[in-house]
Amino acid sequence: MSTMVESELAALTAAKVVDARGSACPGPLLEAKKGIGAVSIGNVLEIWSSDPVTKTDIGAWSAKVGHSFLGVLPAEGYERVFVRRAK
Repeated sequence: MSTMVESELAALTAAKVVDARGSACPGPLLEAKKGIGAVSIGNVLEIWSSDPVTKTDIGAWSAKVGHSFLGVLPAEGYERVFVRRAK
């Protein structure tokens, strides 16, 4: 699994952004699972989360179901997690 560097992530345009800030595990993962369905194959879902476990959960979920975990960008008080829909 190769993640992108921060400059590549910053240049991405997400097809959908899921704001799960303030939600604890497994909330952000459940929001990502719901959100990925609204994104076309090949496009990017961006999840905003203030839960530090989210990036690990989303990375594991992406690998399990076949999506591409692109990486994480730190933001002001939360993290931006990027996933490309593969199927």
